[in-house]
Amino acid sequence: MATVSNDLLTAMNGTSSSSSTSNSSGLTDNSPDAIQNRFLTLLMAQMKNQDPNNPMDNSQLTSQMAQLSTVSGISQLNSTLATLMGNLNSSQALSSANMIGHSVLAPGNSVQLTSETTKDASGNDVTKQHAVMGVNLATNASSVVVTVKDSTGAVVRTMDLGTQASGVVPVIWDGTNDAGSKAADGNYTFTVTASNNGTAVNATALAFGTVASVSTAADGIKLNVSNIGTIKPTDVVQIL
Repeated sequence: MATVSNDLLTAMNGTSSSSSTSNSSGLTDNSPDAIQNRFLTLLMAQMKNQDPNNPMDNSQLTSQMAQLSTVSGISQLNSTLATLMGNLNSSQALSSANMIGHSVLAPGNSVQLTSETTKDASGNDVTKQHAVMGVNLATNASSVVVTVKDSTGAVVRTMDLGTQASGVVPVIWDGTNDAGSKAADGNYTFTVTASNNGTAVNATALAFGTVASVSTAADGIKLNVSNIGTIKPTDVVQIL
């Protein structure tokens, strides 16, 4: 019977107005059970209305049953994968939560200069400034230069790090500007240039921040990091 294949595809896709099953929201139900029910409904209707002089071909029926089995298997596989993805996201969220309170380096060019007051051996107050940032070098470099700028874009401090091996290089700025005096606490930006014997080296600026919280979104797990913003866990280059 030539119409078996087309009707079966209709049943599998849930487009038959007479036999498709809908959920409470009006959407077509494409679960394995619903697909099988639609197939059997159409099959019984076709068998009842088949031409006695041209009955349904057994080989054709076997082929359609095999197609139904394949479609049902794919539907079950999709359901299993959805469950696994849900479990994976939950696992990633719990794992990422362990990073709360930890400091990290991630791509970015912001740096925050802060002051800290401590006591020296004589009990006197000593105030020190510091700012943490980093550089990620693709290859070894014979020259690495970090340039710190203020909010107007003016250069505050230029630091020559000299020769550095490939990978992550943490950088600490003591707050001293190029004139030898102390810069004001606050937010700055920085750029990085690197070369190896005159050949440019790919260098990525890394901002420093502390993971404050973890959130879940449609596009995955997100880390909310001070001084950096919202990033993916995979954006973290180094945990300090």
